[in-house]
Amino acid sequence: MSINKLFVGNLSFNTTENDLQDMFAAHGTVQEANLMMDRDSGRPRGFGFVTMSTPEEAQAAIAALNGKSIDGRALTVNVAKPREERSGGGGGGGGRREFGGGRSGGGGGGRNRY
Repeated sequence: MSINKLFVGNLSFNTTENDLQDMFAAHGTVQEANLMMDRDSGRPRGFGFVTMSTPEEAQAAIAALNGKSIDGRALTVNVAKPREERSGGGGGGGGRREFGGGRSGGGGGGRNRY
C-alpha cells in the first residue's frame, strides 16, 4: 500500500467526491478521491480515500486536515491501512468461533458415552 493513499473519516453525509477532491487539492495534486457509499441505500458511509501524488503532499494534507472541523465534524485523516489486515482479522475470528463450537460439542458427546 502506498503511503500516498489517505483514509478520511468522520465526513459529513453531505460531502461529495468533488468536495473531498477540493479539500485535498489545496495541499497538493489529488490523483484519486473516492467516497465510500452504502451498497443498499446508495448513501455516503461517512468515509473515503484520497490518493495524493507524493508522500510529502500526503503528509502535508494530514498535517493540515486531521482534526479540522468541516461541516461541524472533526475529520480523521491518516495513511490508509491495507485492506487485507481488516478482512483477514474478521475471517480469523469467524474461524475460531466455528472451531470452538465444534470442539466443545465433540467433547460433550464423548463424556456422555462413558
